[in-house]
Amino acid sequence: MEEKAERLQKVIAQAGIASRRASEQLILEGRVAVNGEQVSKLGTKVTSHDEVKVDGVPLDGREKKVYYLLNKPRGVVTTASDDKGRTTVVDILSDVDARVYPVGRLDYDTTGALIMTNDGELANQLMHPKGKVDKVYTAKVKGIATMEALAPLKRGVVIKGKKTAPARVAIEKVDTDKKVSFVTITIHEGRNHQVKDMLQKVGLPVEKLRRDRYAFLDLVGLQPSEYRDLKHDEVKRLKAGDYRYLRRK
Repeated sequence: MEEKAERLQKVIAQAGIASRRASEQLILEGRVAVNGEQVSKLGTKVTSHDEVKVDGVPLDGREKKVYYLLNKPRGVVTTASDDKGRTTVVDILSDVDARVYPVGRLDYDTTGALIMTNDGELANQLMHPKGKVDKVYTAKVKGIATMEALAPLKRGVVIKGKKTAPARVAIEKVDTDKKVSFVTITIHEGRNHQVKDMLQKVGLPVEKLRRDRYAFLDLVGLQPSEYRDLKHDEVKRLKAGDYRYLRRK
């Protein structure tokens, strides 16, 4: 049976080089060659018999896919490299042989659940807006939180000219002496600084922020800077688009 050819950008993404969109950009920039010929237009299809190189380096399309859940600590950037020399999430996984990268971003001072993988297809799926993957955060905020104050977040607020999708919110604790509150907020969008901006909008500036859960993946058993392999069933569920959180017994 003849092997089915696949789009070049998909093959690059599956090898863990970059997301599919970023892989398309690599092609357009002329940084990809197939069987020794530079490719700079989208639409090319390849099979496992074709030699693909990115920036002159052969593409190992058969690289084993790996999946990790990291409890990102404060003071670490969510990139593969940093021109300021700061520690990155990839540095934390330095003993992992595969070339992994983060799915989405967490701010420098935000902690919590972050998926690391070399599976570009899954990363692209999880980050696509239509997936509506729940991300649950706990925020320590300045001020006395009330459900009345948080109500606008449940309807959506306008940030930088664009309205946010409705969020789920809850108050975990209020310290009237220190005038701080702990608020849980669930969103499925992924805008830059979104949770901080949303809470700032309702007069509750964020002091500390932690992502407790991504889809059904929580931080149980993971201290900051620790990570674990995702289980086969967890990966299977993510790929199937089953992001439901099943409470632990």
